[in-house]
Amino acid sequence: MFCRHILVSLGVLGVISALPQAASAQDHIYSLVIHGGAGTITRDSMTDETEDAYRVALSDALMKGRAVLESGGTALDAVTASIMVMEDSDLFNAGKGAVFTHDGRNELDAAIMDGRTLNAGAITGVTRVRNPITLARAVMEQSRHVMLAREGAEAFARDHDITLVSPTYFYTERRYQQLLAVQKKDKEALLLLNTPGDHEFGTVGAVALDKDGNIAAGTSTGGLTNKMWGRIGDSPIIGAGTYANNKSCGVSATGTGEYFIRATVAREICALMEYKSYSVQQAADQVIHQNLTRLGGDGGVIALAHDGAIAYSFNTEGMYRGQLTSTHPEPKVEIYKD
Repeated sequence: MFCRHILVSLGVLGVISALPQAASAQDHIYSLVIHGGAGTITRDSMTDETEDAYRVALSDALMKGRAVLESGGTALDAVTASIMVMEDSDLFNAGKGAVFTHDGRNELDAAIMDGRTLNAGAITGVTRVRNPITLARAVMEQSRHVMLAREGAEAFARDHDITLVSPTYFYTERRYQQLLAVQKKDKEALLLLNTPGDHEFGTVGAVALDKDGNIAAGTSTGGLTNKMWGRIGDSPIIGAGTYANNKSCGVSATGTGEYFIRATVAREICALMEYKSYSVQQAADQVIHQNLTRLGGDGGVIALAHDGAIAYSFNTEGMYRGQLTSTHPEPKVEIYKD
């Protein structure tokens, strides 16, 4: 009997001593997924040097977000941090590497959404904001509005100490030559579709789940090469290119925005999860490979479920993408369909 009491007591003590460790592990459960655009991205069109550069940039973005999440930071902070890394790289069509409009300008769009509150912020058509995702977040957190545009958005940026730069900061020779090539082919063309490597949507995005179970999603882009008349795509439109809801998922999209807007791609994926109990992968595939493809649209999404499950879905030849989780914290980066 005495031995039995000792064994029972030891068992109880073992359970009690394990409880703080379990709680501690739970505090740091997180997931992060990013993309750097989709399109005609094939091994034949990519040099080893260029591929390595993209892999390094995507890994750096993941590591920046991971540092936030590992330290107990919020999903919003992780999304912002990861996207800023890609905005500061000239490899992607966002921030520093943004494409040129028909008039030879770089016009930037971005959006961010908090899945806990459904608060969101978006900006479009800015030409002087170094990191558009930071301005989108300021709109969400420091105004009553959701979307601000052009000069008004930049005035708001000045009032809220968002970093501004000269428009020449965004000039890159590669993007300028892409504009000239498109205009030589057709003055009103948006993309040079028959030239490998030019048909790319370098929009960047990130979705994160933090230790508190909150989801955030963000997207940043320079739009389409040679875009005219103040054209706006899906990236800054909540429910089209960006969406987050703790009840279901977070989504960031990249592709021909007009189709993503018509199909309300980002919100539709979360709605299928919420109302039809689809898995995040099933929902993403349904919307990209059925709804979007039926309309004639091309591109892809990253999606992250409320339980941390990650999904990619794209109907193009490739998509720059990467992920990591608290259980698999090393960056996993992929580019091609296979």
